[in-house]
Amino acid sequence: MCGRYFQQRGPASVARYFEAVNPVPNTQPSWNRAPTQDALVVRRHPETGARHLDPLRWGLVPRWASDPSVGSKMINARSEGITEKPSFREAFRKRRCLVTADGFYEWKTEGKAKQPFAICLAGGEPMALAGLWEGWRAPDGSIMRTCTIVTGEANEKLSAMHHRMPMILPREAWPLWLGEVLAEPEDLLALLRPCPLEQVLAWPVSPRVNKVAENDARLLERDPLAMPPAGLDDPPPDFSE
Repeated sequence: MCGRYFQQRGPASVARYFEAVNPVPNTQPSWNRAPTQDALVVRRHPETGARHLDPLRWGLVPRWASDPSVGSKMINARSEGITEKPSFREAFRKRRCLVTADGFYEWKTEGKAKQPFAICLAGGEPMALAGLWEGWRAPDGSIMRTCTIVTGEANEKLSAMHHRMPMILPREAWPLWLGEVLAEPEDLLALLRPCPLEQVLAWPVSPRVNKVAENDARLLERDPLAMPPAGLDDPPPDFSE
């Protein structure tokens, strides 16, 4: 699953990396982004076909929902059910997106204790997480735009912490997922596979990340008190742009 992530690059840098053409949104970096907060999301503009980077609330609210609070339960969409589940099937057909991140957190349970880990791409470049988005109309007529992150089976490395992980799309997959290139449902589903284990780094971080209120760059420092198993103690990369 994916329940917390970090994005320390500013929106201007993210827009350049994903080649978004709209005005840069005024969204602050975050080292501890949580559900119901705004995520920076890449979408294909329906008229121009250009990529836009927009802030969307994390936690998908289906169009037919009577209450937006349901979004807190839909921060992730299982890849195995997105073609059929009523909450996601229409968004899968028409409203796919990339949720941008520098990395995400996962927790490994050891007895009663849970050790958090930071996970990123080995090169330190931004992640493009497969996502879906929706627009929900409130009773006053305003539109709330929300998103969810698609998850699937974890690769061999990350499965030591959790059996699922967000689906990280390589650059060559972006045009298909965003709808810039026509694709059949089976072609899109084929993109939803765990990234190779050698492409991700993981290292233990402080339990401070458990609290949403904790949000600073030191969250990505290795926890000196942790004793992680082999393969889950990589050195953090250089995130410089």
